[in-house]
Amino acid sequence: MPYKKQPSTLEIKGGIYFITFNTYERLELNNEARKVVLDACLYFHEKRYYLYIFVIMSDHVHLLIKPYPKSTDEYWSIGRILHSIKGYSSKQIPKVMKHIGKVWQDGRYDILIKNRQQFLNTWEYIRQNPVKEKYVDTPENYPFLWEVF
Repeated sequence: MPYKKQPSTLEIKGGIYFITFNTYERLELNNEARKVVLDACLYFHEKRYYLYIFVIMSDHVHLLIKPYPKSTDEYWSIGRILHSIKGYSSKQIPKVMKHIGKVWQDGRYDILIKNRQQFLNTWEYIRQNPVKEKYVDTPENYPFLWEVF
């Protein structure tokens, strides 16, 4: 289930989203930088959003996420969530790898999950990404894959 370049979807209260964002000019993140991104993604898990699964690849990130309510009539927006993840990690990555300049490409790709089958297919796509890219033989062996069981 490859993702296609598309404009951001309309955000729905209580929606679950498959989100992909890329490094700037396909910058290759080293393992320490991937760990920074992993920690940044987990920082607001169960506070501002619920993460079902995510993977940090060398040049992109996939998330399956459900934003939480910010107040009684407003949810945390995908834009604010990614601003937090990208902002923090872009300041920390130069501390763990040689890189000066922009870390993340502007924007994102996101898809609103419409049903259970799409949710399950997306979950499996994210899980298999490191295997497909030949980083590991099984998803469980990839240290930058995180999922709820």
